[in-house]
Amino acid sequence: MRDVYVLATSCTAFGKRPGDSFKDLTREAYTAVLADAGLENGDVIEQAWFGNCGMGTFGQRNIRGQVCFTPLVREGLFPERVPMINVEGGCATASMAFHGAWKDVASGDMEASLAIGVEKTFVQGDPGRTLEIFEGGIDQLDPEEWHAYYKARGAEAGKPFDPNGAGGTVFMDTYAMQAAWHIKTYGTTQEQIAIAASKNHWHGSMNPKAQYRFEVSVEEALNDREVSWPITRSMAAPVGDGAAAAILVSGDFLARQPAEVRARALKVRASVLTGGKYRDPAEPGLSRVAAQKAYAKSGLSPSDVNLVELHDATSFCEIFQLEMLGFAEDGKGGDLVESGATRLGGRLPVNLSGGLVSKGHPVGATGLSMIHELGLQLRGEAGERQTDSPRIAMAENGGGVIGFDEAACSVILLEAPEA
Repeated sequence: MRDVYVLATSCTAFGKRPGDSFKDLTREAYTAVLADAGLENGDVIEQAWFGNCGMGTFGQRNIRGQVCFTPLVREGLFPERVPMINVEGGCATASMAFHGAWKDVASGDMEASLAIGVEKTFVQGDPGRTLEIFEGGIDQLDPEEWHAYYKARGAEAGKPFDPNGAGGTVFMDTYAMQAAWHIKTYGTTQEQIAIAASKNHWHGSMNPKAQYRFEVSVEEALNDREVSWPITRSMAAPVGDGAAAAILVSGDFLARQPAEVRARALKVRASVLTGGKYRDPAEPGLSRVAAQKAYAKSGLSPSDVNLVELHDATSFCEIFQLEMLGFAEDGKGGDLVESGATRLGGRLPVNLSGGLVSKGHPVGATGLSMIHELGLQLRGEAGERQTDSPRIAMAENGGGVIGFDEAACSVILLEAPEA
């Protein structure tokens, strides 16, 4: 396998953008990644991976990427006859697109490949269509299977599962049941979840592309409107729109670029995908398997990682994933968050972008937005939220739901440019 480098990244502002179409968001992210790479057009791109979850709800069920790129091909910004592969994997969609582009280059088949994720989940005046997008992330063919699973798990956690209850969605309920189980089993507290939320809202307040750019105190997070106990609104990711992209290249391609371009390239130390299953609550999740594979492939360990972007669809997820990724013992993720170690200035900053709860979560774009944030940090370009001299960064992104697991999980390890 060849070494692979991230030549450039981009990310739009995330938020409710009813006036922007899928094609608008595609153009914005794509032209920005070209600019970041110092390219006038995409003639060097040999293949593209287009990530999206919800476009079918808007009537475009197939050839989504080809449709969104047609104007760019016509204008000479994207090369003609280049294959484009459409990708969908729930909230892990953009990470799957990244993995596809990585394999293009690592295999020796391509010198340069594009990964892009584009999403609109906010439908003004029609929340039912928004719900339709998210409902695709859980089994709709045999729903009685997960109904039975959640009823049993809810009873174990002391939080009964009521699919017809008012308030949140089934996805928020699944996270809340996991949080309740963690609280009951390990003594994790709702306040620790609120600390994670408050920390990420603080980080997000410094991110000009975040959907929520305001701070939330721990008390405010605790007292906010309940979504599904112990999760409140401040502890949950919002609905929004956005896009993000990355260009991945080989070492030979990189060597031919100007010095200023080479100086910003990030080395991909590992890109790993795993699949979910219905598991016992005490059994580790699929992100632990992904992380262990990533460490083995890269020759790195948790102690080598300097910062993390992880999938906090709720703030409890940060606590749980810190354990799964090897940064805290099982049951000790809340203590790690409470210690301040995961804040800007701490020994392991987590979600300096603001995470999903503050930066936002347009599902098909989220994974590549993580790569964009890590790129800013590893290059020293993150402004007031910049952490000190990071060398190794991790992105963890899960998508879809199978019981207490995600349906898919991505773990990516990146290395900073050489000084």
